[in-house]
Amino acid sequence: MKTVKLEEIVRQKDPELKQVVEQLAQGEVLEAIQNLDRQGRVHEIQGHDERIAAIAKDYAKSPENTLVISPDNRSRIEINERVRAELLRGGLVSNEDHHIRTLVPRQDLTGTDRTWAERYEVGDVLRYSRASKETGIGKGAYAQVKSIDVPKNWLTVELQDGTQRTYDPCRQQGVSVFREEMRSFSVGDRIQLTAPANKPKVANRELGTIESIDGDGRLRLKMDAAGAVELDPCKHPHLDHGYAMTSHSSQGQTADRVLIHVDTELAAKDLLNSRMAYVSVSRGRHDAQIYTNNAQTLGQELSRDVSHSHAIQQEPVAHKIEPQTTHTNQISQGFGLGL
Repeated sequence: MKTVKLEEIVRQKDPELKQVVEQLAQGEVLEAIQNLDRQGRVHEIQGHDERIAAIAKDYAKSPENTLVISPDNRSRIEINERVRAELLRGGLVSNEDHHIRTLVPRQDLTGTDRTWAERYEVGDVLRYSRASKETGIGKGAYAQVKSIDVPKNWLTVELQDGTQRTYDPCRQQGVSVFREEMRSFSVGDRIQLTAPANKPKVANRELGTIESIDGDGRLRLKMDAAGAVELDPCKHPHLDHGYAMTSHSSQGQTADRVLIHVDTELAAKDLLNSRMAYVSVSRGRHDAQIYTNNAQTLGQELSRDVSHSHAIQQEPVAHKIEPQTTHTNQISQGFGLGL
């Protein structure tokens, strides 16, 4: 059988950037970061707030086909907020906010955690990817945690039709756990799906731009890969802003320009590694810019060899950016969970 081996990197159109990506692919991280620095693509800004603000301003200067990548979820959320606020100030996003309930994964829960009732919280929203004859819960169903009995290891949940089930979470497989959070969306916002949808058919982590929002909160989206689709957040609440992504979630994405945030003092050191460096830099066709607090130790931190890394969901930042708006439309139907 004839085989084909891809030996040449074809995504990068800029020769200097392509050379850096080749070095990263070969594990030459220190040399690659030094190369980026010589090219003027490494920016040291020690203050956290100042660094995030610089990324947001740089994004707003040329938002078309630009993606921000950050290793952890806390900074990703903060960057999304700062970029959006900058675009609102520049009039690049409509100032008519629509507040929509979204489901955010509780990534602090491991598979083992999901078998223990005490690890859940009242108000958690659960999605079942497997049916269970024992509990009578069907595949694809949503429910909300209503009460927790720790000594018996029981959860009582309420399904979308208002019925309740009490069961031992050890007996129910394929459960995803979410918490509800409000997100503000406007026409012109970049958006990403945080779970696949069947109607319309869109993939997990697919990116798009909001073209319109009707009075019931339904979104018309121009997806980067799938054309125009219409989506009802009440039926598919797995949405987030799409200006910034974690390096793990960005795999498979391509942009003309990537802005990469690397805090060398990040507590979750395992997120800073050679794979993060390669994935992040190689997302860009024409340009990749790194913003860091310490350019001197950047190459050493990114040289860490970790074969698999995952973004850790941390608590949302304490301060929120409240962009000025002239009109607000509250979408509060919930998800049909009686909320």
